[in-house]
Amino acid sequence: MQTTELQPDAEPCWITDSCLFQYHRCSRRAFLDRHGETSLRAPANDYLLKLRQDSAEHRQSVLHSYQPLSEPPSGDRLEQAAATYRLMEQGVDYISRGVLIFEIAPNLSLLSSPDLLIRQPGNAYFGEWHYLPADIKFGKKPKLEYQLIAAFHAYVLAEVQGRWPETSLLILRSSKVCEIDLPKQLPRMEELLQACIATLSQPQIPEVFISHSRCDLCHWFSYCHQEAKQQNHLSLIPGITPARYTHLQAANLTTLRDLSQAQPAQLASLPGFGEQVAEKLVHQAQAALMNKAIARLSPHSPYGFPLAPEDLPTTEIELYFDIEAAPDKNLVYLHGVLVVDRRRQSETFYALLAEDPDQEQAAWEQFKNLVQQYPEAPIYHFCPYEAQTVKRLAEEFGTPLAEIQPLLNRFVDVHKCFSEAVTLPIESYALKHIARWIGFDWRDAGANGAQSICWYDDWLTTGDRTYLEAILRYNEDDCRATYHIKEWLVNFAQTFWP
Repeated sequence: MQTTELQPDAEPCWITDSCLFQYHRCSRRAFLDRHGETSLRAPANDYLLKLRQDSAEHRQSVLHSYQPLSEPPSGDRLEQAAATYRLMEQGVDYISRGVLIFEIAPNLSLLSSPDLLIRQPGNAYFGEWHYLPADIKFGKKPKLEYQLIAAFHAYVLAEVQGRWPETSLLILRSSKVCEIDLPKQLPRMEELLQACIATLSQPQIPEVFISHSRCDLCHWFSYCHQEAKQQNHLSLIPGITPARYTHLQAANLTTLRDLSQAQPAQLASLPGFGEQVAEKLVHQAQAALMNKAIARLSPHSPYGFPLAPEDLPTTEIELYFDIEAAPDKNLVYLHGVLVVDRRRQSETFYALLAEDPDQEQAAWEQFKNLVQQYPEAPIYHFCPYEAQTVKRLAEEFGTPLAEIQPLLNRFVDVHKCFSEAVTLPIESYALKHIARWIGFDWRDAGANGAQSICWYDDWLTTGDRTYLEAILRYNEDDCRATYHIKEWLVNFAQTFWP
């Protein structure tokens, strides 16, 4: 397997909290951020820019409650570190954007910049006071990477002020404050730090590994994905996690051909595999090599195929349902329903839209009224989210269970049916990957769920209806993609049904 070699900088090495955070998520990203060719980085998309803006606004709203607030003047790293130290010597109550530097070896320094330094009683270098660090995060939970960086802040601060803080804080969304268990997290952080230093000091770029849940928003994604495609890297196989990849490497199964020729029983005993996962991974490798769909046969089915005709009913009228929501606002702003009427040979799309967040309940009522006009029609959707959201909205808006349960009984999850029955040569069983493989595409190339959220924010901000029109096109295409996938799956299954 070929790898790209990039020469490390000859300049002094800085390990910052941001660098360590990215290293915990992906060692390759940390290396590329330090040594990679900047022209290969993709610009931030609208959704990432929105996340950054939301995070910045949350940070400012939290800092507003910590007054009087001192901030070191702008300058280079050393100047800001000196200014931060002077503020600590003065004993100010709160310091924002402080810079803490600890040189751990010649030409190797740690740089910590916690969102807040909060004065506490207790002796340190400055006198009868010291500081504890706090980071402000837009997340709802104290994720492990947040805790490790909070421990890093405490580690560097202890050297700067000559005393360990009692804790390190995380201030989360809704101003929830979490104290970090430093005795537990410091050893983990130090292990992470040593690994980060070793990786950034070597000349060779870490091996590529594509994980869509973590990679899709990364500015190196296109660069890494292209390399993975050239290598036919196993991380492009759905279901191969970093942990499973490590076990496959230990078993000398490092190529698509190796994996395609393996016996599922050979893999089932590996940690984190089991019979079902092993069989799926071997099938995925075979489908990728042959570039064709493979049926997942079942000895327990009378058809030898996991799906029966009643699992995918073809009726005179069928509904295809897709929701658009803004999780940060806890808001469902669009219920899209495609009504396929085989008697009239018509396809009609209904957009039940909350043009304003206050109209969410009205859109919900419109959705209920529409689907109740077709009481026998199956309601096809993709993944469990639609069913889960309907349950939540029913509770939120007081819809009786006796009314909502018959509705939910009509729901059919196309994703579940598809993933149980067919293996495709694709990287993910997300809607777009499946639909594009079978020949369906979206009218707006850059449209996706995250972009829809940005468009809705833009509509609320500007009142420009072109943003609403883009949302409706995208949602209708999602409904139609679900329809095309269901039709394709029925045609595929019919070769097994009598």
